[in-house]
Amino acid sequence: MKKVIACLILGALSQSAWALDPADQQRLKGIQQSWAHIQYEVPEAQRTAAFEQLAAQASAFTQQRQSVAEAWIWSGIVNSSWAGAQGGLGALSKVKAAKADLEKALTLDPKALQGSAYTSLGALYDRVPGWPIGFGDSDKAEQLLKQALQLNPDGIDSLYFWGDHLYRQKRYNEAKSALQKALQAAPRPGRETADAGRRKEIEALLVDVNKKLD
Repeated sequence: MKKVIACLILGALSQSAWALDPADQQRLKGIQQSWAHIQYEVPEAQRTAAFEQLAAQASAFTQQRQSVAEAWIWSGIVNSSWAGAQGGLGALSKVKAAKADLEKALTLDPKALQGSAYTSLGALYDRVPGWPIGFGDSDKAEQLLKQALQLNPDGIDSLYFWGDHLYRQKRYNEAKSALQKALQAAPRPGRETADAGRRKEIEALLVDVNKKLD
């Protein structure tokens, strides 16, 4: 389960975030930056506890700002990352909570953070085990990831998860094209740690793709 869920979550900040009031902007930035630090800089053995603390902050954000889609997106992201760090069947409850958070965000504003809820939810459907253990569904994943690309066709995260999906579907040439495009994505100000970590993941996946094409 740990390998299934680990690294499936993204960190996106788009222009839609700037419609938030200054206090919410600052709160969102803090959660994003904490997530990137934990995901890419904290030792693996310490991530579960760190994500647990961050999940409490993200949950508080949703409860205090229930109409803010961005808060629900990031609660979903953090819960999924917490599940990935924990691993095992015990992580399934956190994955289901993440799914609910992301679905809530879509009811509020599907375009928030350039469609990041679609990307995160698509990644969950792609990587979580299917029935009877979980809700995984590659067809549903493809549908959601395509919706994400319609809203953010040049984003590093939307392209990475689309490329990963194509790799899982053995569509290696398409996967290579998507991942190479992801590496050309514009940098996100204030998201340097997340961008660097994601590019390493893309490069590692490209190695696997190229092995399949050799």
